Amino acid sequence: MIDALEMDALWEDFHRAVNMTSQELAAWLRVRDADESAEPLPEQAGGPTGQDVLAILQKRRTDLTEDDVRCMYGVVDTVAEQADAARGPEAQETLRRHRLMTIGHDPLRP
Repeated sequence: MIDALEMDALWEDFHRAVNMTSQELAAWLRVRDADESAEPLPEQAGGPTGQDVLAILQKRRTDLTEDDVRCMYGVVDTVAEQADAARGPEAQETLRRHRLMTIGHDPLRP
């Protein structure tokens, strides 16, 4: 596991990157996975990373596992990379926004 100082920095970076609440993320994952023919059970909506982010948002810092820490680093890195990505046409921006929202980051929020 990482030391306390590094954990504090990761915790802050993660919560800065994930700017959606757990309720907002859970609702987005359910909407994103729903289609005309089927809708997943609420606890099964979204991809593995989205589910991991949702679980992390519902934990205390002291309850984090090694897998949680890896996920947090991945989310922080993904959000940083996407924030630096060049802007494209509106359709591309919408897809980019929706991909980021599946891991808890809404780029339209300040």
